[in-house]
Amino acid sequence: MSLDLHAALRHLIAVEGSDLHLKVGSVPLARVHGELLPVPGMGALESADTAGAVAMMLLDPHKQREFEEEFEVDFSFSVPELARFRCNAFHQRGEVSIVMRAIPITIRTIEELELPSVVGQLAEEERGIILLTGTTGSGKSTTLAAMIDHINRTRARHIVTIEDPIEFLHTDRLALINQREVGQDTASFKRALRRVLRQDPDVILVGEMRDEETVQTALAAAETGHLVFSTVHTIDAAETVNRLIDFFPPHMHQQVRAMLGGTLKGIISQRLVPDTAGGRIAACEVLRMTGRVRDMIVDPTQTGRLPEVIAEGEYYGMQSFDQALLGHLRRGRVTMEAAIASAANPHDFKLLVAADGKRGTTMEDLADAEGRRGTEEEPEPIRP
Repeated sequence: MSLDLHAALRHLIAVEGSDLHLKVGSVPLARVHGELLPVPGMGALESADTAGAVAMMLLDPHKQREFEEEFEVDFSFSVPELARFRCNAFHQRGEVSIVMRAIPITIRTIEELELPSVVGQLAEEERGIILLTGTTGSGKSTTLAAMIDHINRTRARHIVTIEDPIEFLHTDRLALINQREVGQDTASFKRALRRVLRQDPDVILVGEMRDEETVQTALAAAETGHLVFSTVHTIDAAETVNRLIDFFPPHMHQQVRAMLGGTLKGIISQRLVPDTAGGRIAACEVLRMTGRVRDMIVDPTQTGRLPEVIAEGEYYGMQSFDQALLGHLRRGRVTMEAAIASAANPHDFKLLVAADGKRGTTMEDLADAEGRRGTEEEPEPIRP
């Protein structure tokens, strides 16, 4: 056998990696600041390596049966005094492969993550629904954990989380936190959500919006005075609204829009951008509920104009991706090239930077950085 799993995981944490990839015929690979790099001193893996790793980590009989029957399974694994890991084991070409996502033992605060202050304000809402969105690996779980930790440190609340699997482990401070894992503590997100309102919660965290019933129950919980957090795999606020509506049949779309307009408090969409210190930093688009936002959610012909409201909503703590990148650029946290590569619209971002008198950036400076993504024509701005 070529795999020393604990050594590979220690290396992953030591180099501040996010994921460990194990595949038969390949050397173990660590994703470090977005790049896949081989784990030093380890050779190509054999069938016994990955199969043995799953057998060693997967001790829950229910999860074992799920892997045997469905050929893939999500589970968590802990190494004392190192980290927890969110794991997915699956079959490919008749062999077992594993991907392990590192979850730090220590929960970083909103301030430590350098998230905008509005994230803390959203965590202090009394009721409604708050969504964290972004692609896989964009830091949604880390931000969500920081928001739950903010509540835990500042308010006496009962928090119930429903996760698959449990990621960050929270210790009760001012709040009482019950964390339930799908497959171990409950049969499904849907079943847990149907029961959660009988558990006297103030705050409910749903690990992911996966289907119509989960979305509908979460919205209903928000309507009845609870604060609900969840995640959606979308890239921005407008797409998030449309994705939630598309879970439902067409004849219910207007009803769902009305529910969203009445319960949504905010959407935080994240991307991780390489920073000048060699790591990555979150750039956040933030949408907060206002009268104009509500009208645009309820009216399907106006939903596509949400980016305009976000860009003009600084007074309410809103910001676009490009505005977030400009803030990082001002503070020297990201390079111009990295910012343009991550911008929603590279051409407009260059103009935004050029117009920023504080930096005194010239168009010659901008010409040195090349965008890696195409440009899009923006609609006419909304006039107050």
